[in-house]
Amino acid sequence: MRDCAVQPCPSDEIPDGIRSGSYKYSEEANNLAEECEEAKRLGAVDDSLSKETRQAVLQWAQHDDSSDSFCEADDIHSPDAEYVDLLLNPERYTGYKGPDAWKIWNSIYEENCFKPQNIKRPLASDTGDDGGHTFYKWLKGVCVEKRAFYRLISGLHASINIHLSARYLLQDTWSEKKWGPNITEFQQRFDEVLTSGEGPRRLKNLYFLYLIELRALSKVLPFFERPGFQLYTGNSGRDAEMKHLLLEILHLAKSFPLHFDENSFFAGNKKEAAKLKEEFRLHFKNISKIMDCVGCIKCRLWGKLQTQGLGTALKILFSENLIEKIPESGPSYGFQLTRQEIVALFNAFGRVSTSVKELENFRNILQNMR
Repeated sequence: MRDCAVQPCPSDEIPDGIRSGSYKYSEEANNLAEECEEAKRLGAVDDSLSKETRQAVLQWAQHDDSSDSFCEADDIHSPDAEYVDLLLNPERYTGYKGPDAWKIWNSIYEENCFKPQNIKRPLASDTGDDGGHTFYKWLKGVCVEKRAFYRLISGLHASINIHLSARYLLQDTWSEKKWGPNITEFQQRFDEVLTSGEGPRRLKNLYFLYLIELRALSKVLPFFERPGFQLYTGNSGRDAEMKHLLLEILHLAKSFPLHFDENSFFAGNKKEAAKLKEEFRLHFKNISKIMDCVGCIKCRLWGKLQTQGLGTALKILFSENLIEKIPESGPSYGFQLTRQEIVALFNAFGRVSTSVKELENFRNILQNMR
């Protein structure tokens, strides 16, 4: 499908700092990597390893890197990897729908929301729907953390559906394509009557997702405020400007007066809380793997980006103690974010913020139609 294609970023437009070390986000880190390579070439110690040992070391490093991650990170060193300019590939309706798209969301809900197989969520395909009575009775009976997990996934689903309804292909002729809000599509997903009462619940979960990601931005401020942190691209003037704008956004997030209070999460028995946190992480990691099965490349791009952004937000909220211990200068060993995680975090929040804005636009359209 032509609208599912992704336009890659031309290699000559990729900033030098990203191209030279896309997993780094500071000039010092890139320089250190180069010094290590130089030392390796000049070192007198025989550091040769067997093929088996090299593989084992690589697996150890990958395990250490992923031990606190909520998402499966793509291999940025793969020869098949491409850089993508998100501004050239806006998220919008592509025509990808039907059984294939439904299977993706069904797998996410059925396999990862701590839900027993015999409890069917409302409006799930091929189920004798009882208006959600059985499902919500079950949901009310589980712990607050598991309820929150379901609400986050539902909120993410709602957010993506709003994007697709707001930028729908309204006209497709040889001369032009016209994109805009499709009120019918929006109503099919969120109207209280058409969704048997599910639509308003989905929109509440969207606001819950917004508050969670906003809270994470306010909590991660100390990590970005450090003088040593730079969004390194190779252009020092632009990098300084970007950091200034980034801190401006974070301080604005911190000033929000009605932040979500996450202190009730994992507040019980320490052993049980640690176990539940790990289950949370692994369930979310599996969702990021399922996103690789999305058949539309553009949908996969934006789905994975928003999933990883939410995963990064959860990583931040679960690392509050580590963030508080970050030194003002020097490296932060206890808590780290990769370039991928940083990009995903801010773009995901941008997407859910856009959903909230588009939701208001749909409300205004509906009021004018009455």
